[in-house]
Amino acid sequence: LDSPPPITPWPSLACSLALYSAVHGVMGGGESRQLPAPLNGDDSNTEQAEQLRRELARGILEEALLKKKFIELGGADAAKKAPTEFDPYLNNRVNAVTLTQYIITSTGNDKQLAMLMNAIQNSCKVCANAIEKAGPAGLYGLAGTENSTGDDVKKLDLIADNVWVDCLTRSGTCCLLVSEEQEEAIIIPDGAKRGPYCVAFDPLDGSSNIDCNVSVGSIFSVYRRQSPDDAPATAADIVRPGTEMVMAGYCMYGAACELVITSGNGVQRFALDPALGEFLFVGDMVMDPKGGKKIFSCNEGNSLNWDEPIQNFVEKCKASGYAARYVGSMVSDVHRTLLYGGIFLYPADKKSPKGKLRVLYEGFPMALITEQAGGLASTGMFKGKVQRILEVMPEHVHDRCPIIMGGGRDVTKVLELYTA
Repeated sequence: LDSPPPITPWPSLACSLALYSAVHGVMGGGESRQLPAPLNGDDSNTEQAEQLRRELARGILEEALLKKKFIELGGADAAKKAPTEFDPYLNNRVNAVTLTQYIITSTGNDKQLAMLMNAIQNSCKVCANAIEKAGPAGLYGLAGTENSTGDDVKKLDLIADNVWVDCLTRSGTCCLLVSEEQEEAIIIPDGAKRGPYCVAFDPLDGSSNIDCNVSVGSIFSVYRRQSPDDAPATAADIVRPGTEMVMAGYCMYGAACELVITSGNGVQRFALDPALGEFLFVGDMVMDPKGGKKIFSCNEGNSLNWDEPIQNFVEKCKASGYAARYVGSMVSDVHRTLLYGGIFLYPADKKSPKGKLRVLYEGFPMALITEQAGGLASTGMFKGKVQRILEVMPEHVHDRCPIIMGGGRDVTKVLELYTA
C-alpha cells in the first residue's frame, strides 16, 4: 500500500497570532477578532480545545491575508470592469437621459404640455421613418399640388403634414393648428378632444431638397390660447408676437435625426437612437460668445435685389476670409450656425419686401432657439425700422419676415450698417 500523504504541520499558535497581528497592522486595524480562552478540564478536552484554537487561528490568518491581497490589487475598484473602446457607446445608450424622461421632469404638473411634447416627438419619429424609406417606397417626386404659399408640394410634404396633424389632433392637447401645407388654420371644435395649446409647424422644411437626399427638417412653435376654453379657438390665439411662445423647436432629418427644443430655459439637443426608438440627450446648445467660425450662409442668387447694408456685409465677409456655406434647408443652415458659429441670412429684397420665410413656423421658433443659445435674431430693416424677430406682430397665419440670425459678433455688424 502507498504510504499516506505527509501531514502539513499546523502553524504554532504564537506564530499564527503574530502573523495575524502583522497583517492587521498593515491593513490599518480591522475588525477585532478574539480567540477563545483556553479551557480548563481533563487532558482530552484540553487537547481538543487546543486543536480547535489552532484551526481558528489558521482561518483568521488566511482571511487576513486575503483581505491584504485584495487591498493591494485595488480593493473594490479591482472588481470594476476594465475600460474598453465600447464604453462611451454603451454608457450613452444605457445612462443617457431620454426625451421621455426629460419631458416628465421638465413639465412639472402640466400633464397636457407633457402629452403635447410626446405627440411632437412621435411625429418626428414617424417622419424620420418615412424619409428613410422614401426611395424604396416610391415617395420621391411632386404630388401635383401647391401649398398655401404657392410652393410645389412633394409627396413627402403631404405625408409629413398628415402625420403632424393626426398626432397633434389625437393628443387631445391642441385647440388650433397652423400648417404650412394648409391655407386655413385647423380649428378643433370638439371640446372633449381639444386642449389649451396652439401649434404652428412646417412639417417638412427644405423639402425641395428631399429628392437629392439633402437634410430636411420640421419646425414648430407652441402658444397657449388666450380666448376662453369653453369655445373653439380662433386665429387670434396664435397670431401673436414670438415673445409669447411657450416653447419651440425643430427636428433635423439627416445623417442622424436630431430634435432641438427650448421652453425658454436654454436649448436642449437630442439624437434619435433607431435601435431603441428613443431620443437621447446629447447636450445643451450654447453658441460661442466670441462668434465661433467665420461662416456666412445665404442665397447669393438674390444678391442683386438686396438692400445696400446686406450687400456690403456679404462683400466684407468675402474680403475678410469668411467661408460661404448654404444648404438651402433652413433647419440645416441654422443648426450648423448654432453649433459652429457665424451668421444665417434670408433678408428682404426687391422681389420679396417681407422676405420669404414664414413668421409663425420658421422665423419665430428659430429666433427663440438662437436667442436662448446665446445668439441674436433680427429682421434687419423691416417696415421702416430694425426689429427683433420675436417682437414682430404677424398679420396672418402665413405672414413672412426677413431673417438675420447667428452669433452676436456678425449680427451686430449687419445692424451697425443700417445705422451708419
